Amino acid sequence: MTPQSITARAHEWIAPALAPGAVAIDATAGTGADTAFLATRVAPGGIVHAFDIQPAALERSRARLADQSVDAALCWHIACHSTLSGVLGGSRAAAVMFNLGWLPGGDHRLITRPETTCAALEAAAAAIAPGGRISVVAYRGHPGGQDEYAAVAAWLQRGAHGLIVHDPLPASASAVAPVLYRIAAPA
Repeated sequence: MTPQSITARAHEWIAPALAPGAVAIDATAGTGADTAFLATRVAPGGIVHAFDIQPAALERSRARLADQSVDAALCWHIACHSTLSGVLGGSRAAAVMFNLGWLPGGDHRLITRPETTCAALEAAAAAIAPGGRISVVAYRGHPGGQDEYAAVAAWLQRGAHGLIVHDPLPASASAVAPVLYRIAAPA
């Protein structure tokens, strides 16, 4: 399974939780693939909050969505994904997507980190609506990737917030292939 197809698997996992008018979060906007997916699924009338610490990532995401006619509100946050709970104003998210690692084509020294990713998972778990879904694609093949993967796995094993964690889907048998975690909130 390639990284692109693991992203498609994440979209397949998240899709049943989304409906027109829903609130969704792309915790790591990157190139905007997940943002665009979420926006089309919550339209009309939904809201997508997209986070990234790199202005270039949000610019790429905006450009990707500029050519699409999407009837959803797009809220762009130049902020760490660990701050996501501060923007919801008490509303709950139907879905939260994480695509960890670095911005493709960007500076590979700027990566998601275990401590902020685990804080973001805490925030996502607190913000997810009953029956909502979370996806985490963890890339293990870059410097820091194995540590972040291990931190996510440890966070999930603690069983926080009563979330239902399905067996991870590896992209391949390789020890450095990306892994998809599929997480559901009880209904």
